[in-house]
Amino acid sequence: MLRKPMSTQTTQTTMSFAELGVPASIVDALVAEGRPTPFPIQESTLPSTLAGVDVLGRGRTGSGKTLAFAIPLVARLGALRAGEKRRGRRPAGLVLSPTRELATQIAATIEPLAKAEGLKVTTIFGGVSQKRQEDALRDGVDIVVACPGRLEDLMKQGYAHLNEVSISVLDEADHMADLGFLPGVTRIMSATDTNAQRLLFSATLDNGVDKIVKRFLRNPVEHTVDEANAPVVDMTHHLFAIEDQDEKNAIVKALASGSARRVFFMRTKHQAKKLAKQLTASGIPAVDLHGNLSQAARDRNLAAFSSGEVRVLVATDVAARGVHVDDVDLVVHVDPPAEHKAYLHRSGRTARAGNSGDVVTLMLEAQRKDTLDLLKKAKIKVTPQRVTASSEPVIAMIGEVAPRVAPRAGGPGVGNKPLETAPTGKSQGANAQRRRQAREQRAVSGTAGRPSRTRRVGGQPRREDGRPEGEQSQQRRQQRPANGGQRHTDNARRGDNPRRGDNVRGADAPRTNGGGPRQGATQRSHGDNQRHGSAPSQPAGRPAGQRRRAGRPSGAPTSR
Repeated sequence: MLRKPMSTQTTQTTMSFAELGVPASIVDALVAEGRPTPFPIQESTLPSTLAGVDVLGRGRTGSGKTLAFAIPLVARLGALRAGEKRRGRRPAGLVLSPTRELATQIAATIEPLAKAEGLKVTTIFGGVSQKRQEDALRDGVDIVVACPGRLEDLMKQGYAHLNEVSISVLDEADHMADLGFLPGVTRIMSATDTNAQRLLFSATLDNGVDKIVKRFLRNPVEHTVDEANAPVVDMTHHLFAIEDQDEKNAIVKALASGSARRVFFMRTKHQAKKLAKQLTASGIPAVDLHGNLSQAARDRNLAAFSSGEVRVLVATDVAARGVHVDDVDLVVHVDPPAEHKAYLHRSGRTARAGNSGDVVTLMLEAQRKDTLDLLKKAKIKVTPQRVTASSEPVIAMIGEVAPRVAPRAGGPGVGNKPLETAPTGKSQGANAQRRRQAREQRAVSGTAGRPSRTRRVGGQPRREDGRPEGEQSQQRRQQRPANGGQRHTDNARRGDNPRRGDNVRGADAPRTNGGGPRQGATQRSHGDNQRHGSAPSQPAGRPAGQRRRAGRPSGAPTSR
């Protein structure tokens, strides 16, 4: 039964982490990470979560929900597991995430805090080999950050047991519902300790999330900061009306030319990849992020964008949640999304954690009605502006123009060929090494070319068996019949060739069956033989080995 929500609408924090009851070691770790003061949702939830109470946290994207559950997760597990030895395959803390990118970033947020408390963290998700995940679970970990699918697989295989989980967290529960993960989430949560503390953070409670809350959270305290889908105050929205597709392409290229980080959202994976390659080819290094990429490629592209190696990220909605990169100044909806929730989550890649940012939506005339309806549902009030690539509103969004980077092999951005290493000309295979050693030895001894098959003994060439070269060939010539090429003909025709058998009859011997075919035998026509380019087949009933026609004198030529 849900308790009456305890809602807070705090916009300015008044307490420090230490005053909220956070252990000193974790406070020091937060200060080292550049997070000395709590955000409103953290200040609101920490008193309840640190006390072991089940909590339902609701807030807009970018409000700081990750730290709101990471701090109590690490603090309480550090106290519960103090002095205890880790048990293989049995974690004590569990965080469920809908996407691999979000799981990776949650783990990156938790790890500095966990290190301060002597706890180990690992991630579990699909798209990569599970061998590392098996080894980590076998060696023993304290906190697992996982996506539901791969975690269920490891549970079925016996690599993960959740009966000792004392704190479990569901992050972005509404997004897991959108992806159809709630049945798996239900099975996973059922495998945890029934007395465990459970924290659920979600923007909304629709699509079945409310059923998860009612089933697994015991008397939860609800904390809400801002409306679930409220727009960010420090986010400025712009709606650019564009005449045609060519002008839209020019505006996209212009908006991408700025020096600050910016994210461009596309509807399809193909278009995201295509745009990233086009920008890189035009001197604006860009990387793509979408579902067709392997996990290694996703990590590599996201790392290039986070480090500043490239400043443009072209993504589909896979990056609309959980991808938190600092100092993203501009989000561009190249293709407007299908629903208002996706618009808010896309836009949430900027103006995070109190920072400001701009959001631009590009609208063709054919998209006007759908786009205006979308913005109305998202509670965004903005007036369309008809622009071109040289219009003042577009130039204002560009800001400082970054220098162009010519495409080159091994250069930043997708579309550049990988850097080719100069060929050494040396294969490292065993056979190649043996041949190379043999050539070097011959070069030292003064010989060249392929090794000789003979050796000289006493000035005369000799073979491996010791006989002089040519002796074997002479013996073979002496063994040949004197009649040379005629050695087979007469013997074959007389029937005394032992290799042809004793049943070969002479030229004038009568046929035993009158020349007719044997019973059950088939006879191929001359046409078939000619069609296949061969001589007529031997009539059935002839003794094996007899090739010439009956009645042909011995030694007569064969007509073809």
